[in-house]
Amino acid sequence: MVRGDHEEERMVAATKPAWLEGLMSETFFSSCGIHESRRKREKNVFCLLCCLSVCPHCLPSHRPHPLLQVRRYVYQDVVRLSDLEKLIDCSYIQPYTINGAKVIFINQRPQSRVKVTSNVCFTCDRILQEPFHFCSLSCKVDYLVYQGGDLSSILYKIDESDFTFSSLRIDGHDQLGEISTMEDETDNIVVISDQSEQVSNSSKDKRKKKKESKYLPGMVLPTGSRRKDFDSNDR
Repeated sequence: MVRGDHEEERMVAATKPAWLEGLMSETFFSSCGIHESRRKREKNVFCLLCCLSVCPHCLPSHRPHPLLQVRRYVYQDVVRLSDLEKLIDCSYIQPYTINGAKVIFINQRPQSRVKVTSNVCFTCDRILQEPFHFCSLSCKVDYLVYQGGDLSSILYKIDESDFTFSSLRIDGHDQLGEISTMEDETDNIVVISDQSEQVSNSSKDKRKKKKESKYLPGMVLPTGSRRKDFDSNDR
């Protein structure tokens, strides 16, 4: 009986909230089937309440909901670090800067080449710079689940005021252009190597860290007190 209870606890800890599952599995920048006759109908916004991608013409129906803008770089979906870190602990995920915008890839990307290196993604072996261990959001989440970690330890409670309709920038420029600064030799985008830049000062002021939990060999994942379960409210 005790063993069964322990197994159930592990399953609960590994369960992704609906918004996170949806963000990592949704297809963005595809044409919206509801607004086929309209221009600029690519689905580039994720509704954190409905857990689905929507196009700009769908937004009036989701105006009261928390909304996350998704952008695209070289056919891959990215989210601004300043937005994503309000939802989940982004430490040890390698961020990139593209045209001055710090972004995180949502999912792992196909690798065009393989190099012998001492630092690669714990999940997909993509080449990374120190001190990072993951190339994307999904790689960190999947690794934590695989290690038996508690996802609630890295999730923050959604503050709807951070994801308002008025904060969106739907101007037709969601596809990030080519880099305008020095290229990094391991990727055609510039790596932000200073880990301290991953959390803005305003975000630091908002959250107090709980005790640290060790889930990864040789590293500590900071945990957050702004916790989770937005989808459990079942609005």
